[in-house]
Amino acid sequence: MERGHYNDDHRAFAVLARDFVRTEVAPHYLEWEAEGIVPRSVFARAGQLGLLGFAVPPDYGGLGAKDFRYNQILIEEFMAADCGGVGLNFALHNDICTPYLVDLSTEEQRQRWLPGFVAGNLIAAVAMTEPGAGSDVAGIRTSAVDGGDHFVVNGAKTFITNGINADLVIAAVRTSPERHRGITLMVIEQGLAGFGRGRNLDKLGLRSQDTAELSFEDVRVPKANVLGEVGRGFEYLMRNLAQERMQISVACLARARAALQTTVEYVRERKAFGQPIGAFQNTKFTLADVATEVSVAEAFIDTYVRELNAGRLTPADAAKAKLWASEMEFRCIDKCQQLFGGYGYMREYPIARAAADARITRVYGGTSEIMREIIGRDLRLAGR
Repeated sequence: MERGHYNDDHRAFAVLARDFVRTEVAPHYLEWEAEGIVPRSVFARAGQLGLLGFAVPPDYGGLGAKDFRYNQILIEEFMAADCGGVGLNFALHNDICTPYLVDLSTEEQRQRWLPGFVAGNLIAAVAMTEPGAGSDVAGIRTSAVDGGDHFVVNGAKTFITNGINADLVIAAVRTSPERHRGITLMVIEQGLAGFGRGRNLDKLGLRSQDTAELSFEDVRVPKANVLGEVGRGFEYLMRNLAQERMQISVACLARARAALQTTVEYVRERKAFGQPIGAFQNTKFTLADVATEVSVAEAFIDTYVRELNAGRLTPADAAKAKLWASEMEFRCIDKCQQLFGGYGYMREYPIARAAADARITRVYGGTSEIMREIIGRDLRLAGR
């Protein structure tokens, strides 16, 4: 079935993204996986090509392309080349950080941050999760005490993607005891006294994606670094979670599609009992199921991307997309990996890395259990 989701502009962007991934990323990917981090120069090169911050208005160096299909294409090209970890570093920068820095910033903040953000000279991260507050965003305890022309920030964050490389950390902090109205967003910049980074966390998958613990000890953050209004941080986080969950959904679909393709290629060549294992009925039936699930997910996710672009995507819809895509990805990659036998357990094979990378998608951005809770509430099962 022809995929009519993209127009000629999107397809031209896909060629640019594909060339970048194949020439600048894929040859070095396993080295970065071993090192646990992507060189900053890769962000700068992507910035030169217009692959970063493309939704940023032209006045600040962006393309003004506020169309999530461009974000989707970039993720798909990274996944197709088995470079998902690097792709999600970029997705965090583009898909999750951009709305905060564009929609909530003052003119002075835009002038100060956005040109470097688009150029890849200022790498961004979002710091929500804490040792005691993951899916429960309102449980954030990192404090910010009013100090006149600044806030004094104390606390810790964990599991922060781009945490080692980040120059700009969009941090959720508590400015009052109120559970929801007490959260504020502010940008904590590299170099502020008392801002520390812990170890680059040793993860099961997504190993090229630097993920860090951050600490704040009496960090004086200028009030000029507050994003939006004080006390409205929880509202802003909830507003942008729909796009974050769509980004995860798109990545899940793209990784499952890539796993299907690499498995089809493998079973055509791998022989057992004198014939390609693709000739066995079990293999055909297994991959028929996977191909069908991927096709169904593609139609579903593409529809919701268009809803996101139109401003109609609800939190419950985003939760449905994230729940279905992440669970589908896990099922499909597990079936594909089984067909590789013992080789599927070796990290030199892309299917093994895909399986490890996929495990987190049912957790970050809100666990599958939280997604079901959001969807269930939307059904109003308990009445008014």
